[in-house]
Amino acid sequence: MAEPSHKAQPLEDLLERVYGRTSSIRSNVCVFCKKDATEFRDALSRREYSISGLCQDCQDEVFGVDESEFIEVELDINVTID
Repeated sequence: MAEPSHKAQPLEDLLERVYGRTSSIRSNVCVFCKKDATEFRDALSRREYSISGLCQDCQDEVFGVDESEFIEVELDINVTID
């Protein structure tokens, strides 16, 4: 179970009422798409989930993806079929 980041109580109450933020985060569910939110790319993305309640896919949609984090692999495969 993830633990939501601390917010001032009036803000926390509003976010819970509008988005179900606290209950969704504690249930490992994305506040936006309502899908499972248990797998994250890195510690920063996991921390962001505790703040916003967005799963990795929704974070990528909202914030974009830093493609420099990915390693490009080039494969040279030759197959001969007789």
